Amino acid sequence: MLAGQGTGLAKAAELNGYPGPAHVLEHADALALTADQKQGSKALMDRHKERARHIGAALVASERALDQTFATRTIEPGRLSQLTAEIGELQAQLRAEHLRTHLAQTALLSADQVKRYGTLRGYGGDAAPAAHQRRH
Repeated sequence: MLAGQGTGLAKAAELNGYPGPAHVLEHADALALTADQKQGSKALMDRHKERARHIGAALVASERALDQTFATRTIEPGRLSQLTAEIGELQAQLRAEHLRTHLAQTALLSADQVKRYGTLRGYGGDAAPAAHQRRH
């Protein structure tokens, strides 16, 4: 979480034909990425990791605060509600960040590249999103 790794948070995107930048860059040659696509994917990954690390750090801090209130036996119902709501909101923000990144990455690729990505990742070649409109 603190490293900005997905830990399955974008599985819905990945398994339904929305590539992520880390694996796109890993398969850059096989996908025949243009220089602009490589640069855009790298920039997307860097921005994503920065945002995910920030949200992840806040989530870890909130989890620690919850743990500490139990450890010190200072927990009370109002604080419990506040901390668990905060944790839930941060978890949602983190997942949305990962999913948004897959949407943005898909927009950088052609439909053929998205299809090839699915094949390279072992999902079969029909994983391209139906709404994929970008043309190269």
